[in-house]
Amino acid sequence: MAAKGVERLLNVIMTIGSRRRIDRRKLFAVIPDYAEAASETARERMFERDKASILELGLPLTTEKDVLDENTVYYRIDSPRAGAVLDLTAAEYTVLLAASRAWDAAAAGGAARRVRAKLLSLGHDADPDLLRRTPRGAVESLPVLSPLLEAVTAGHGVRFVYRTAQGSPAERRVEPWVVGVHEGHWYVHGWDLDREAPRVFRASRIESFPAALPASTQPRPEGIDLATALESLHTGDDRAPATLRVEPFKALAIRDRAGAPLEAREVTLPELPRTAARRLVLGNLRWLELTGPDSWRQELLEVLAALRAAHEGAADLTALEAAPVRPRPRIRTTATDRDVLSRLISEASYVMSRGEVELAELAAAVGVTEKQLIDDLQVLFVCGDMGTGWEDLIEAEWEAGTVRVRNADPLRRALRLTPPEITALLAGLATLEEAAGEAEGVLESARAKLLAGLRGEDADVAADREPTAGDPASAAPDGDPVLPTAREVDDAIAADATAARTADRAEAVLAAVQHALAAGDDAADALTIRYSSADRPGTSVRRIRPERIETDGSRSYLIADCELAEGPRRFRLDRIVELLPDGTPQSRAEDAAGVELGGRVEGEVWLALEPPAHWIAESFAAAELRDGENGRTFARLDSPIRAALVDAVLEAAGAAEVLAPSDLRDTIVTVAQAADARHTQTGPLP
Repeated sequence: MAAKGVERLLNVIMTIGSRRRIDRRKLFAVIPDYAEAASETARERMFERDKASILELGLPLTTEKDVLDENTVYYRIDSPRAGAVLDLTAAEYTVLLAASRAWDAAAAGGAARRVRAKLLSLGHDADPDLLRRTPRGAVESLPVLSPLLEAVTAGHGVRFVYRTAQGSPAERRVEPWVVGVHEGHWYVHGWDLDREAPRVFRASRIESFPAALPASTQPRPEGIDLATALESLHTGDDRAPATLRVEPFKALAIRDRAGAPLEAREVTLPELPRTAARRLVLGNLRWLELTGPDSWRQELLEVLAALRAAHEGAADLTALEAAPVRPRPRIRTTATDRDVLSRLISEASYVMSRGEVELAELAAAVGVTEKQLIDDLQVLFVCGDMGTGWEDLIEAEWEAGTVRVRNADPLRRALRLTPPEITALLAGLATLEEAAGEAEGVLESARAKLLAGLRGEDADVAADREPTAGDPASAAPDGDPVLPTAREVDDAIAADATAARTADRAEAVLAAVQHALAAGDDAADALTIRYSSADRPGTSVRRIRPERIETDGSRSYLIADCELAEGPRRFRLDRIVELLPDGTPQSRAEDAAGVELGGRVEGEVWLALEPPAHWIAESFAAAELRDGENGRTFARLDSPIRAALVDAVLEAAGAAEVLAPSDLRDTIVTVAQAADARHTQTGPLP
């Protein structure tokens, strides 16, 4: 059941909202908690907290004094003001609803928890056809998000315990500038008060609930964004355009970066720092040969030799067995009264706007269990307008699985989104971009309305707004234009050319998939695709019938029924390399010679990770971590995908070692030997 404070807040809203206005004296007399308060001071403090909660919910609570007696104060809840709530089309509402499902609200905390409930209070119906074609999002769900988002929008610092790259916990004091998502992971970028410099922190490494500090003292840089901050981590003077020989239809990430055709065997990457290029090459090493620069090629051979040496023979498990298990951080986020109340109001509004709703449908819409929903309805049942006594309570019924709510008109209103909630929703919306396809315009219009709400202006005004100092295209503070360097111009031209060459393939595939999804289960709308698997050489040709799109971090997947596999399969959208004419014969990819990389590793995998490879434990959601000496971490992975893990170990450039099982160690040696052979002999790729 809800806390007593939830019932009181609901009674206050119903009592004030059921009449044109009510004076403070009568309100204190009819609300039981106020009437029974120990003192007038306690009553006043309780009411002030309740007023703040009601305003945070987005309800327009207003105060006015009696014109004849200034000591008499009246309260009322106005009808929604212009611009107070989002004016959305059905399509915009649909994509925002999908964005609100990008994280697990129970784990993410207050702001994320309230977003979905508040969207439901708008009373819109989602477009079922667009919802079918809109990807289901998935990003990290972290209990630290709400205080970080609130710190950005409120302009104050935070203090938290952070797991450093060396693996040790340390306290950090930060004034956040940006909180956002990159490749499915949350980051906070801001001013580190102790180091007196900008820093980027990965939110999953925050191991305590962020505590609020005083107002920020360091001005937020103009035009700052998360992508710029993360790119600054990969700078260096050793830059060059790497040249590669690549197997056709493989190393798609490199082809996309280079803007190279799918069949091309010779590929040149744009000029990148050596460390960034090395990660790209190593992560795709099974399909390519680095031909230049010579110094980078020699470095690659040294990395391969170190990988082979580290994985030959049995692993030494002495340090692993001696290392203590790292306790998992326990950051509890209990639902606040505002969280519960926003859900109750949204449930009532959702039902009243439709007359009646099936219990299972309402539970699914709100994202709670049917048991929790019945508990919520029982709270509604005992609350109402206290100004007329116990006879005017909310009527809530859920017999025979059908929910009806009556006598609750003050709850039939849209709840305004607060700035932290809008920020959380914008991050969720960003996860849908890769697979937006035909819905890209809808995503953009929904984003514009969210940003307008964040600035407190109408969407039409925002569209016509002149650039401000915070916009990337604005002038410098002294009024002189910011002119790019020659390198920045070249990089921008190369990036535009890359985007133009690679977008055609991705957009064609996505458009065909969404067209098939819109058509439903009609066999005529099946697609024939060429698919480049991560674990086998070559490609397969498959006839599929799309069912839905799912997004996991920065990756989008198509769930489809595959004729060749005779069942449902999961295809990564960026590995669908082309669409083929109907009637093209189906075929499977060839088996990898001498090494098995398909499927998952059975059982446990133990890794030894140096600080530069700690990201592997996070990316594969390690089931257990142990702390070794000098920043070394031991990670246990349960049944990871074999090919993805092998590529990650290669990408770590010697900072990761597989300790167990032994056959996976042998696989690393075999793959490293094959890569070494390609780089020490001439001739075509194997």
